[in-house]
Amino acid sequence: MQVAANALVSAFVSAPRLKILGIPFHIGTLEEAVSLALLGGLIVIPSGPVLADLPHDPAEREALEGSDFALTDSAFLVVLWLILKAQALPRISGLRFLRKLLAQEEFRRPGATFWVMPNAEGAQANRRWLQGKGLTIGEEECYLAPLYPPGPLEDTSLLSLVETKRPTFVIINLGGGVQERLGYYLRRQLSYRPTIVCSGAAIAFMSGQQANIPPWADRLFLGWFLRSCHDPRRFIPRYWRALKLVPLLLKSG
Repeated sequence: MQVAANALVSAFVSAPRLKILGIPFHIGTLEEAVSLALLGGLIVIPSGPVLADLPHDPAEREALEGSDFALTDSAFLVVLWLILKAQALPRISGLRFLRKLLAQEEFRRPGATFWVMPNAEGAQANRRWLQGKGLTIGEEECYLAPLYPPGPLEDTSLLSLVETKRPTFVIINLGGGVQERLGYYLRRQLSYRPTIVCSGAAIAFMSGQQANIPPWADRLFLGWFLRSCHDPRRFIPRYWRALKLVPLLLKSG
């Protein structure tokens, strides 16, 4: 047991990371990120707007800083970091990460996953899509999240379910700014160490609940553009808010 624990610590310590705005971003490969995820811990995938709002959301900042690692999903962050800091970051989108994770044998075992869904309609569509990919996800392996208030989160009903079922993976499919706080709560309160992935809308892109983002568009940093075209009223103001990330990065060390 001690040997396994030492190997776990060694893997996380040696993983390529860079702290940006106090958040430990993984700057290695996609394959390395998935291998680390299989070891357990809290993985967050913050968007540009979520990062831009950090000065006004201390609970969200605490959750992101307390994660085991974050993915460089935000194309805006990657571009800004190159312009402002003259350093190229490898971009790993939440969509690519979840696709790769779905293919892992450990992920596909019966009872290995537990899904936090935003609503009944989304849960049904996501379950149908997952079942089409060969993953049997029953209603008992899904949890419909309530509307959570601002600030530090607590959900004893969800905590009790996860403790009882003890899945290897907990996938949280909620909005940015909420899911990270929920994942951080679970990470601190659970008596064991599952892999908690705050993947947001990644599965909704694949199940047809949100704008379709083909792999080529994801590689070309065009996910934000397709989402804005699909639902301009919702996403254009949201991405406009991300411009506040510029002065934050200018001030950061």
